[in-house]
Amino acid sequence: MIGLRYVYAVCRPFGTPLQSQLTGIGGAPPALLHHHGLVAVVSTVPEADFSESALKAHLEDLDWLTATARAHQGVIDALTTVTTPLPLRLGTVFRDDSGVRMMIEAREDDFRRILDRLHGRVEWGVKVYLEPEPAEPAPAVAKPASGRDYLRRRREHSHAHEEKWQRAEEFAESLNERLSRLAEDTRLHAPQNSALSATPGQNILNGAYLVPREHSEEFVELVDRTKDEAPGIRVELTGPWAAYSFTGEES
Repeated sequence: MIGLRYVYAVCRPFGTPLQSQLTGIGGAPPALLHHHGLVAVVSTVPEADFSESALKAHLEDLDWLTATARAHQGVIDALTTVTTPLPLRLGTVFRDDSGVRMMIEAREDDFRRILDRLHGRVEWGVKVYLEPEPAEPAPAVAKPASGRDYLRRRREHSHAHEEKWQRAEEFAESLNERLSRLAEDTRLHAPQNSALSATPGQNILNGAYLVPREHSEEFVELVDRTKDEAPGIRVELTGPWAAYSFTGEES
C-alpha cells in the first residue's frame, strides 16, 4: 500500500508525551516530525484515499468525511492538552517527509508568528439561538370572521415575531460585546442554517473568541450567567478548542 504523509498541525517542541493509545486517521498513531525548531504532527494515510482525485470523490461521501474529520479533531484535541497547536486544514497531505519539511521551510515565519500569538490561548465558541415558537392550540373559531380579520391576525403575528427577533439581536450584540472584553480577539462567523445543522431555532450569533487560558473560567462563568437573561433565547458554549478561527487556515 502506497502511503502519503498527512499533517494534522504544526507546533513548537513539547516535552509532555501524547496519549499512548492515541490514533489518527485510519487508526494510525500520530508521529512528530521535527524541523527547523518546529514540529509537524503527522501520520501515514493511503494514497488511494488521499490523492487529489480520491479526495474530490470523498467529498460526496458524508460518512467518510465525518469519520475523517473526527479522527483529525481527536489528534488536535490531544495536542491542545499538552501544547498550543496550529491546526492545518483537513486533508493536508504530502508525498513524504521531505515534502513536509519543504512546507515548514516555506511557511516557518508565518508559523512562528501565529504560534507566538496563540501561545497559552484557546478558542471558545458561543452561539445564540431564537428558540422556535411552541405550537399554538387550535383556535376556538376555525376561520376568521372576515378577510380583514385574517389580515389583522397575520400582521399581529408578524409584528410579534419581529419584536422577538429584534430583542434576540439586541441580546446577541450585548453578549458579544461583553465576551469580547474578556477575549483577545473575536471572529463572528455567518449564522448557521438550521435546516442544514439540524439544530432547533434560528441562529443569530455564531462567535469565536480567543481567550487566554487563565481567563477561561471567567469567560465560561459569564456565558453561564447569561443563559437565563432572555426568555425564548438559547445560548450554547463549546470549547475549549485549538484556535481554528485565528490561524488563517481554512476549516
